[in-house]
Amino acid sequence: MAAKKAAGTVAVLGSYAPSLIVFRGPMIADLVKRGYRVVAMAPAIGPDIRAALAEIGAEARDVPLVNSSLDPFATARSLRLLTAILRDVAPDAVIAYTIKPVTLGAIAARRAGVANFVALITGLGFAFTEGGGLKRRLAKIVATHLYRRAFRRSRSIVFQNPDDRAYFEEARIVPPGARVTVVNGSGIDLDRFQVAPLPAAPIFLMIARLLGDKGVREYGAAVAVLKARHPEASFQLVGYFDPSPDGISTDELDSMIEGGVEYLGKMDDVRPAIADASVYVLPSYREGTPRSVLEAMAMGRPVVTTDAPGCRETVVDGENGFLVPPREAAPLEAAMEKFILDPGLIPAMGEKSRRLAERKYDVHAVNAALFEAAGL
Repeated sequence: MAAKKAAGTVAVLGSYAPSLIVFRGPMIADLVKRGYRVVAMAPAIGPDIRAALAEIGAEARDVPLVNSSLDPFATARSLRLLTAILRDVAPDAVIAYTIKPVTLGAIAARRAGVANFVALITGLGFAFTEGGGLKRRLAKIVATHLYRRAFRRSRSIVFQNPDDRAYFEEARIVPPGARVTVVNGSGIDLDRFQVAPLPAAPIFLMIARLLGDKGVREYGAAVAVLKARHPEASFQLVGYFDPSPDGISTDELDSMIEGGVEYLGKMDDVRPAIADASVYVLPSYREGTPRSVLEAMAMGRPVVTTDAPGCRETVVDGENGFLVPPREAAPLEAAMEKFILDPGLIPAMGEKSRRLAERKYDVHAVNAALFEAAGL
């Protein structure tokens, strides 16, 4: 019996190998189920990620991506090598996410003769988050130029929230007449992230890279006040240090720990931490759509997050959690305290979180919308 002919080849290009499984695994698996040959591409794909990709039916391919967009020689080398790899893989479509894969990938795909390049914008990052400093201003200038160039070479541009789309369109980064779609984040695997029983004591949890833009400092300040007032409550933090200019220092983290934050370090599987928590907190300044919030919602946890792009879409204020202003510790503290003073809010809002995750963020429905936008 002849083997089934593949529907075509799709290359999925990222900048961080584990993200191919953690963030794009269900998307890759759904493409394979549709009959596509999928080549997952990122720098330094280790044996564990390679094996996990093989298990869902995808091939793995290492690609070099420059560490700094400001180094023209390294950028040129990365572009040359990526173009050669795409010529060898010969995909019918490329789906790229995060800034370097999008901006370099669009040019490489055009040079390799790949007509269908899909730019997936999963968040605007450091360059486009409000704030001062020469590094941020320089990063914004460079990123704006790179995105404009990439979008001119993209068949489809997919955003994960309407605010990011509006920002890019108002800044004229998106070219006139471009095919633009908004999907509900990356979605969440509702089978993998199932509702877990709630703990008896109030336990708050934040999961994020240790960056100022994630609201880590505001969380630490709110915890210091709440822990003094409610010593029976626990306040946990999962994450890892980031070399970004906006990174939290070890001294800052030590100060937060002294104030009552329980630092759990980096976790490859966050489900046990969410299961142990009562309420999920993410005071981020801006997101694409925060995956950690979706994970907590799927596991039946109420959410306190910011009324900021990407975050505000995940919470109906007063229904499955509370929205607070970004960059302010006092409103965050007040919202968290509501759950301590009225613990009956936790199961009621947690149930509504799960329902919202089922209705809006099911990963297979989100993937179907993305594939339609990509013409796959």
